Amino acid sequence: MVGRHVAGGLRAALTVLSALALTALPSAASAEPPPAGGPLPSAAQTLGADRPSQELLRALERDLRLTPEQASARLVNEAEAGTRAGRLHNALGERFAGAWVSGATAADLTVATTDAEDTAVIRAQGAKAKVVRTALADLRTLKKKLDRAAQRARTTDTPVWYVDVRGNRVVVQATNRSAANAFIKAAGVEGQDVTVRVSADRPRVMTDIVGGDAYYIDDTARCSVGFSVTKDQQQGFASAGHCGEPGARTTGVNRADQGTFQASIFPGKDMSWVGVNGDWTATPDVRGEGSRKVQVAGSVQALVGVSVCRSGSTTGWHCGTIQQHDTSVRYAEGTVNGLTRTTVCAEPGDSGGPYLAGAQGQGVTSGGSGDCTSGGTTFYQPINPLLSEFGLTLKTASSPSGTLPPGQDGTKDSWAPGRVYGVGDTVTRAGVRYQCLQSHQAQDVWSPEGTPALWQRV
Repeated sequence: MVGRHVAGGLRAALTVLSALALTALPSAASAEPPPAGGPLPSAAQTLGADRPSQELLRALERDLRLTPEQASARLVNEAEAGTRAGRLHNALGERFAGAWVSGATAADLTVATTDAEDTAVIRAQGAKAKVVRTALADLRTLKKKLDRAAQRARTTDTPVWYVDVRGNRVVVQATNRSAANAFIKAAGVEGQDVTVRVSADRPRVMTDIVGGDAYYIDDTARCSVGFSVTKDQQQGFASAGHCGEPGARTTGVNRADQGTFQASIFPGKDMSWVGVNGDWTATPDVRGEGSRKVQVAGSVQALVGVSVCRSGSTTGWHCGTIQQHDTSVRYAEGTVNGLTRTTVCAEPGDSGGPYLAGAQGQGVTSGGSGDCTSGGTTFYQPINPLLSEFGLTLKTASSPSGTLPPGQDGTKDSWAPGRVYGVGDTVTRAGVRYQCLQSHQAQDVWSPEGTPALWQRV
């Protein structure tokens, strides 16, 4: 599964990046949109990282032990790093082996490649280059083999496995080494880039008490409102799949009649959405520190190493960092694939609650281990796959009505608000082709020609 060496990799990447590598991004000093004909917004401006809420900053200072200046700088650096990593991801293609940020202010972006000739291009984008053996696509292929083996094996002694881009490997977390070795053998990946991490932790779903705002399922179990969403004219919210089955009735605060589960998937995935009645008004708000509101600006997926905060009524507002994407977790109820692993603490009842990186929604709480006294690990269901799966539109501060205008035309490859785009996707807008730099759900204020943080012209 060694990444393939491609002759002329440096020349090919330079062709793509020659016009971009030495171009400074616009200043993030102003939160106002640029004037007509003026400079395009920076990544920090597009993602709202240059104007964070005080609740977010205070939580980052507390949980990541940052000064106020470091917390502010970190959010801007994280936003800018995502754009640079996206450019390099597209330029390196099959040689790309992952990207992550590090340092107290996330000032250091590292991009891995399987070809040493790419190092000059990576450094030209202001990133550190790391040459590794295995491409990210090959690591994901290894993990998929473990996913298939997990469907046949029912043991709970190998509860977590994930792609570790920092270590350029796939990691199997197990309660004992013999169980891990048996799992690896059953998947047919012995002797490949798979290592074992022994831990007594057994993640569990967190259902009993609420996270974010409370809601109750059939007057018994309680879970957490995640993000407000809409579908056609129906308002509602996204949450975890293990919280309820389709048709289950929900009540909200003060046990007021609220709505019904419209769709739910668990296990396999951990996603659901609830449609609410006319007594409820969905907003772009998340409950932050001291119950103060933090607004959601979008759903741009953050890199490994980026700071992330979670809302939950059991434990309040807590922050940490993203450890890995593409994580599989084997709960007692079944295996869930495609989760993101974090260092944010959580406790039972925080299920379904929202995660944000700055002002960008990331996902809803699935489960974890540990607690907020001694520390722990949590996993969230990423929001973009949830939106795509159910055809939902995320309610954001820039689209308070929760509805988005139609795209320019109806062709499949035309850019359109409401669609979820991944890194490398290409679209047409006004006859011009663009390539996506960061996974996100498109908004009407994020058209490709005006958001170099998310799209590059090809």
